[in-house]
This record gives sequence, C-alpha cells and structure tokens, in this order.
Amino acid sequence: MTEDWAAVAKAIDMRVRELGWRQRELAERSHVSQATVRELQHHVVERRRSARTLEALSTTLGWHPRHLLAVLQSRTPPHPDEPADDGNELACRLDALEQRLAEITDRLEDVQTSLATVVDHIRPKR
Repeated sequence: MTEDWAAVAKAIDMRVRELGWRQRELAERSHVSQATVRELQHHVVERRRSARTLEALSTTLGWHPRHLLAVLQSRTPPHPDEPADDGNELACRLDALEQRLAEITDRLEDVQTSLATVVDHIRPKR
C-alpha cells in the first residue's frame, strides 16, 4: 500500500492555518513533540509514524481519530461523527501485538542459543 505523506502534510498545514494555531500549540494540545509536528506538517522527513501519533493529531485538529490515516492511505476520511472503533480495530491491534511478541520471542531464543554456544567455547575444559 502506498503512503501519501505529502497529503498528510498538506492536510495538517491547511487545518492548522484554518484554526489559526502555531506548531507549538498543536504539539502541546496533541501531546506530540513539536519536532514530529514540524516534520509531518512540512513533510521534511518521511518516515513511518505510529497510528497513535496520527490519531492524536487528528483528534486535536477536530477530525475523526482515523482522519489522517485515511489521508495517508489515499482514502476518504471518515465523518467526525462516525464511531471511532468499527469493532475490528482492537482485534487487529491485538493480532499485530501477538505477531510482534512472537517475533521478539524467536529472537530471544536465538540470542539464548548463541550465548550458550559462546559460554561453551569460553568455559575452561576440565
């Protein structure tokens, strides 16, 4: 899926101007760092942002919590009155967390195996 960070920047910039706010005010109200707000609003650094960051900014700007995510994905943003949770969002987040936890567990097992090998090599032979 392609991501349109330039569209996110444009949406944020237009809304901030509409509200007559400064970056600092948006950052303080949304509890998102001013550096992150600056990067997003001016599209200076293109990197993946958490869904929570986009949700915090969307909500603070008076939009639906998934507004900026929809803009990012080139979809029509939900109406502000639409329910924030379609009933499936929590299940999707839990699935993602379970998958990430499984990946972390696998990596830890690999590290444990590697450490055991190193210990066997450096342990004095009797």
